[in-house]
Amino acid sequence: MDLIDGLRAFVATAQTGSFTEAASQLGISNRLTSKYVGELEVRLGTRLFQRTTRKVGLTPAGESLLARAPALLDSLDDILADMTEESRGFSGVLRVSAPVTFGELYITGMLGRFAASHPDLTIDLQLDDRYVDLAAGGIDVAFRLGRSDVLSLKSRKLGEVRSVVAASPDYLAKHGAPVTPNDLAKHAGIIDNNRRDLRKLSFWKDDKEDRISLSGRFSVNSARAASELAVAGHGVVFSPAFALQDHLAAGRLTELLTDYASETIRVNAVYLEGHDLPRKTRALIDFAVTDFRARSAEF
Repeated sequence: MDLIDGLRAFVATAQTGSFTEAASQLGISNRLTSKYVGELEVRLGTRLFQRTTRKVGLTPAGESLLARAPALLDSLDDILADMTEESRGFSGVLRVSAPVTFGELYITGMLGRFAASHPDLTIDLQLDDRYVDLAAGGIDVAFRLGRSDVLSLKSRKLGEVRSVVAASPDYLAKHGAPVTPNDLAKHAGIIDNNRRDLRKLSFWKDDKEDRISLSGRFSVNSARAASELAVAGHGVVFSPAFALQDHLAAGRLTELLTDYASETIRVNAVYLEGHDLPRKTRALIDFAVTDFRARSAEF
C-alpha cells in the first residue's frame, strides 16, 4: 500500500464517517478504501476507527492523526502542483491591467516573454489609464505608475522610470533651448495630465530643488500623444522616458536640461489585499520584477 493513498482514504473516511461515502469521494471502490485504511492501521500499529454496522468512529489515535493529516496532504498537493507547473507551465487565465502607453511599450512584451514558457496559459490584458477596480473587473494583477492610495491593495515595486524634458529640433531652432528649469516658464508646455501634480515639475542639482510651473495650449491624457505633439513642434513635453525613447533615439526629439535630475515615477504590481495569490499570479509578478530590472536602462 502507498502511504499517501492510506492517508487519503483515512481522511476521507474520517470526514464523511463512512467507507462508502469516502470511496465515492476518492473515486475508488468501497472495498479498496477499507483495505487502504486497514493497511494503514497495520503500518501504524494502532486502530484508527471503531467500526459498527452503520458507521465508523474515530479512536483517540484516529483523532490525533486527523488533526495533522489534512494539512500534510494539502502541503503535499501544493508541492506536487508547483512541480507540475514548473515542468509543464501554468494554465488557465490571467487577467492583467496596465496604463495604455506603458502597456503598449513594455507590459505587452514582458507578458509575451512570460507566456513563452507557459503555452497553456491565456492572458487577458486590459489597457486603461484609469485605476480600474480590481475586484469588480476580476483583475489578478495591475501594473501601475505611481503610488497607490487604495488601502485594499497590496503592491510590489518593480522599479522606477525617470521623467524627461524634450522638444523637437524645429521647435528649439525657433524658440531656443532652456538652460535652467526656470527657463521653461518661457516655453509652450505640453501637459501629460496622467501626472498627479499636472503642472508642477521638480528638478535637482547640487542638492538644490527647483520646482517650476509648466503652462501651454495642449493637455492630453496620453504620454504617447504628448510625445507626438512635441515631435510636431507644438512645445516642450515632460513625460516618462519610455514614452519618448524612440523619438529621442531617432533624433525627432532632443532631451533638455540633462545636467539636472528630474522626478522618477515608481512602477508597482498591485493586487487585492487579503487574498492568497495563485501560483501563476505570484510567478508573473516575480518574473516582472526580474524582467523590469534587466531592462532598467530603457527607463
